[in-house]
Amino acid sequence: MPAEARPTPRLAPPRLAKPRLALILVIVFINFAGFSLIIPLLPFYGRDLHAGPVAITLLFAAYSFGGIFGEIGWGRLSDRVGRRPVLIGATAATALSYVAFAFVPNLALALVVRVVTGFFSGTVGVCQSYIADVTPPEARARNIGLLGAALNLGFAVGPAIGGLLASPQAGLAGYRLPILVSAAAAAAASLWSVLVLVESHPPGTARALPKWGEAMRLVAGHALLARLFAIAFIGIGAFASMEAVFGLWTARNFGWSTHAVGLTFIAVGCTGFAVQIALIGRATRRFGEARVIVGGLCVLVLAMALQPVLRNPVAAVVLMSALMAGHSIAFPSAGALISRSIGGEVQGSVNGLLMASNALGRIAVPPLFGAIYAMAGQDWPYYAGAALALVAVAIGLQVVGLRDREVKGARA
Repeated sequence: MPAEARPTPRLAPPRLAKPRLALILVIVFINFAGFSLIIPLLPFYGRDLHAGPVAITLLFAAYSFGGIFGEIGWGRLSDRVGRRPVLIGATAATALSYVAFAFVPNLALALVVRVVTGFFSGTVGVCQSYIADVTPPEARARNIGLLGAALNLGFAVGPAIGGLLASPQAGLAGYRLPILVSAAAAAAASLWSVLVLVESHPPGTARALPKWGEAMRLVAGHALLARLFAIAFIGIGAFASMEAVFGLWTARNFGWSTHAVGLTFIAVGCTGFAVQIALIGRATRRFGEARVIVGGLCVLVLAMALQPVLRNPVAAVVLMSALMAGHSIAFPSAGALISRSIGGEVQGSVNGLLMASNALGRIAVPPLFGAIYAMAGQDWPYYAGAALALVAVAIGLQVVGLRDREVKGARA
């Protein structure tokens, strides 16, 4: 059929944005719930796979490693063939990868499957593009902001599914139920997409790859941006490491099972959700992003430093929730300040570099903290994390000074 005679895909008109939005948010929710599902299982699952602390934290990091390539690949493919087939296909493949993960017999295959699952789940950028396609400009910022809420809700529910439905006493078979529940949810989302999702983007030319070399040169030569990138890498890496070792630490100190860790992360996820909805906007309007970043980092320092000092089950829940609160205050504010500090022509490249840098923090830092846990002792990851966050606080204070000078110069 000649190119000019091909039927054009049916596009989602703006009036359909709200019903489609629900589905897109569900897909984001499922992706992040799958990422966080394994958190309460790690110490017990790793034990049954004969894995030490480093290998256990590698299981945590493997998902993010796959997600880097997924976010790049699926976004460009959705430009070329449309959003709908990418979301249907990738979500269905995610379901199959969960099934495979439920039945892996050894650590090596578990790591491979986690990378694959992260790759197929790397569709948050496609979901964001779909929302931008079908939402009127005046509602776009609000609807895209809901992605963060769906992500935090997934973070709360994922560990609950993993922790409450697992039966570690049954060995590897005891972890299958929560993983298969995640597979069923992903399969249902894929089927839902087949039935109701309307294409929002006509097939065309794939977007260019992020110009990371250009972005790196810009960031390295810009005092404010360089410091914000350093803060994001340090803070996100430290936070991810605390997630990875929390189950190990509480199992050692309190004898907690997957159920107790899962319940803890319900509180943690709800805290992050509440902070993003109710606090961060008001705080940045009153104090500015730079000071909010420093405040969030100080909360991180205290939450990590006090955990081994207090060594109490109730305090463990409160401090892990505080850790999430500090994270939810500091790092969205850092991303917002980065966006405000660059021109529109480089937004895509710099934000792409930021996503890659954040993912690298989630990949590289948790295994390092797993090694600290194994070699120095169970409390030392918390002390090391607090020290690392203190470095970020010092950099954040420099950001405050730089930002104040920028604002003063703009008013002059």
